Amino acid sequence: MSSFDTYQDPLNSRYSSDEMKYLFSPRNRFSTWRKLWIWLAESEKELGLDISDEAISQMKEHQIIQDEEFKVAAEEEKKRRHDVMAHVFAFGEKAPAARGIIHWGATSCYCTDNADLIFLRDGLDLLLPKLATVIEKLSTFAKEYKDLPCLGYTHLQPAQLTTVGKRACLWIQDLLTDLKNLERARDDLRFRGVKGTTGTQASFLQIFEGDHDKVEKLDELVTQKAGFSSAYIISSQTYTRKVDVDVLNALASFGSTCENIGQAIRLLASFKELEEPFESTQIGSSAMAYKRNPMRSERLCSLGRKLRNLNADASATYAAQWMERTLDDSAIRRMALPQSFLAADASLILLNNIASGLVVYPAPIRKRVDAELPFMATENVIMALVKKGVSRQDAHEEIRVLSHEAGAEVKQHGRDNDLIARIKRTEFFKPILGELDSLLDPSTFIGRAPQQVDAFYEREVKVALKKYVDAGQLKLHETAELNV
Repeated sequence: MSSFDTYQDPLNSRYSSDEMKYLFSPRNRFSTWRKLWIWLAESEKELGLDISDEAISQMKEHQIIQDEEFKVAAEEEKKRRHDVMAHVFAFGEKAPAARGIIHWGATSCYCTDNADLIFLRDGLDLLLPKLATVIEKLSTFAKEYKDLPCLGYTHLQPAQLTTVGKRACLWIQDLLTDLKNLERARDDLRFRGVKGTTGTQASFLQIFEGDHDKVEKLDELVTQKAGFSSAYIISSQTYTRKVDVDVLNALASFGSTCENIGQAIRLLASFKELEEPFESTQIGSSAMAYKRNPMRSERLCSLGRKLRNLNADASATYAAQWMERTLDDSAIRRMALPQSFLAADASLILLNNIASGLVVYPAPIRKRVDAELPFMATENVIMALVKKGVSRQDAHEEIRVLSHEAGAEVKQHGRDNDLIARIKRTEFFKPILGELDSLLDPSTFIGRAPQQVDAFYEREVKVALKKYVDAGQLKLHETAELNV
C-alpha cells in the first residue's frame, strides 16, 4: 500500500521541520530506547555486575535500529502485545551476547518515560532558538517603524494614535513571555532515571544485594549519560504526568500568542495597512484572481488554535492517573506530545517567514489616520483657542456642532471627514488657522511610542536574547521556507 493510500498527519506531511519530525520518529524513539539500554548496561558493569565487553560492544554496534528490524519488532509485538519486550527481542537478535542482560532490572517506563523526557528536552532545545530568532526579526521591524503613526484600535474602533513599531512590540512582549515560559519548562525537566516498577528501586536493590549506595550511583550514572543534571527522587512507575501538563501548558500559551498575532495581521491586511509576504507566483483565490489572501497568518491562527487546545489532553491524562500508574495515558500521549511540538515548530516556521517579509503601506495608514485625526485634534484646537483668549465653553460648542455635521457626512453620505474644511471656513476659528497644520501633525499624537520601542528593545529584548546571540543561534539572514 502506497503512503498516498493512508492518512498522514498534516503536521508531519505539510508543516513541520525535518529535525522536529525526526525527533519524534520511530527510528529515533527506538534508537533512544537502545541508548538507554546501553547506558544501563554500561553503568551496571561499572558498578560490578557481570556484563561482558562483547555484550556492550554489540549493543553499541546496533544502537541505531535499521529498517529490517522494525518488521521483527512488529511481528514480536503482535505476538506479545508489548512494545518494549518486542524491541528487547529485536535488539537481542542483533546483539546476542547482550540478550540476557538487556533491560536488566528495568521496567518498561525506564525506556518509554526516560525517552519521552529526552524528547521533551531536545524538542524545547529546537524550539527556543527559533523563537528567539522570530523575536529579533520582529524587533528589527519594530525599530524600523517606531516613528510611523497609525490608528490605534480599542473595541476595534478608532482610538488614539500609536505607531506601527509600537504595536509590533505588543506581539514581541507576549513572545518574550513565551520564551521565558519555555525556558523555565526546559530548565525544570529532570530525568526519571532508574527507579523500577513502582518507583522504589526494589529490583535494583536486589541486583546489588542490598547496597543502597550502588543503587543511588546507578541512578546517577545513567542520568549523567543521558545529559541531565538530576533525576526525580520520587516517581511512580512513570514520571509524574504533571510534567507533561507543565510543558504543554507553556506550548499552549505560545499557541494562543500565535493566533493573536495572526489575527492582528489579518485585520491590518483587510485595512490595507500591512501585508504578510506574497510571492510573485502565489495564487490568492482560484476564482478571484486579484486577491492577496493572508494565507500564512490564517494558517498561523489555525495551528495556534490547535496547539493551544492540546494541553487539555495532558491535564486530563494527569488527572485520570490512578495510584502508581494506569495505561490509559499511553495512546493519548503518543499523539499529544509529538503533535504539540510539531504544531509549535510549524508555527515558528510561519512566524519566521512572516517576520522576514512584512510589508507596510504608509499611504493607506495615513489615509485612515487623516480620516479620524480631525476628531482627535478637537481638544488641541480648543486649547489653542483658549490661549488666544476665547472662552473654552464657546470653543467646545462650536467644535461640537461642526464635529456632528462632519460625522454625518461620513456616516450618512459615505463622504470624507471634512471637519477641518469646516473649521477653516468658520470665522470663529480664524485666530488659530495659522496653527492648524501643526495641531494636526500625527507625530504629535503618538506620545512616547518611539522612545518606548527603544527602551523595550534595550532593556528587555536584548537581555532575553543575549545567550542565544552569544551561542550564535539566531538565524537572522535565513528565511524559513514553507513546505506548502
